[in-house]
Amino acid sequence: MLRIGLTGGIGAGKSTVSATFDELGGIIVDGDVISREVVQPGTEGLAALVEAFGRQILLPDGTLDRPALAAVAFSDDEKRATLNGIVHPLVGKRRAELIEAAPEDAVIVEDIPLLVESKMAPLFPLVIVVHADEEVRVRRLVEQRGMPEADARARIAAQATEEQRREVADVWLDNSGTAEQLAQQARLLWDERIMPFAENLRAGRSAPTQPRLVPADPSWADQGRRILARLRTACGHHAIRVDHVGSTAVPGLDAKDVIDVQITVASLAVADEIAGALLAAGYPRMNTGADVGKGDARSTVAEFDHADDESLWGKRLHAAADPGRPTNVHIRVDGWPNQQFALLFVDWLRADAGECAQYLELKRRVAKHGHANTGDYAEAKEPWFADAYRRAWKWADETSWRP
Repeated sequence: MLRIGLTGGIGAGKSTVSATFDELGGIIVDGDVISREVVQPGTEGLAALVEAFGRQILLPDGTLDRPALAAVAFSDDEKRATLNGIVHPLVGKRRAELIEAAPEDAVIVEDIPLLVESKMAPLFPLVIVVHADEEVRVRRLVEQRGMPEADARARIAAQATEEQRREVADVWLDNSGTAEQLAQQARLLWDERIMPFAENLRAGRSAPTQPRLVPADPSWADQGRRILARLRTACGHHAIRVDHVGSTAVPGLDAKDVIDVQITVASLAVADEIAGALLAAGYPRMNTGADVGKGDARSTVAEFDHADDESLWGKRLHAAADPGRPTNVHIRVDGWPNQQFALLFVDWLRADAGECAQYLELKRRVAKHGHANTGDYAEAKEPWFADAYRRAWKWADETSWRP
């Protein structure tokens, strides 16, 4: 099952995207629809709202007067928090029931207006944000929904900002044009990313990647932060720490467009325990594997004197099924040489411009020869790493570095 989080500010056009995905075969779990369902007459939700805000929020027939509720609940932060505290748990319960009833291989699109505000983004392997500028949204709310302009602006101001939405967006759909243009963007996204993602998950395979060196991308850091949040949520207490490692974690360093992440665990048995959670998060397991040991390339720091013990270089490897964001997830044991070196290497290159330049030159030289896959590319760099391991640990000793 692939679960997608879909969100956007009021008036942004989220319903157009949701309807398009519905036509294409997605199972839509609509937060707005559910939020209405849980406050129907006779429900505990409506009773709780009346108790909190008074009977003036009801129409003569006993149904909820939503504009009246909005006028009261959005008047200040405390009242809005009260509203959310009543409705959100009920919506969450109903959402879980609908998802549980869906087929195991379904593509579930969870249409959640307040996904950002409720900090739910890390729960989803893919988050899609639909966006339109504030003035466009105000105009739509006034002209299409008959909402007073002051109320429209108040509703927009009460929701997440554009910056907050960008922080969690894996996909950003611009809706400054027509509804058909937005629907076309959604169809392309479905065909080119969502369906391949879902098919990869069903097959338990990663999306293919190319060993091609590209210029440093400043957005790698933000992309890494989103992935780390997702993996921390998936692993829970099983992860001692989760870090962005590898070349894309070093600002300004050209690299393959692949985010490398290290999950530190207490043992490889724990790594095996979290395999299912990582699959659900979008990262199938690739192999049991091991990193290439560095022989007798040991540090003078006592706890790393056994760096030549090949049994201490074992790991588990997962990789993203999402073709839109290639990612390798290395699960390593706390204190083992490979776990320590992954952290050291990033800090060393960030601190030593000369070493960083030397590594970049190596990457460019290796890239010129061309390689069939990323494994061959990595293997071609390995002779350099054996000596770099010594130099990095020498720097660590001199600077009293600790992870």
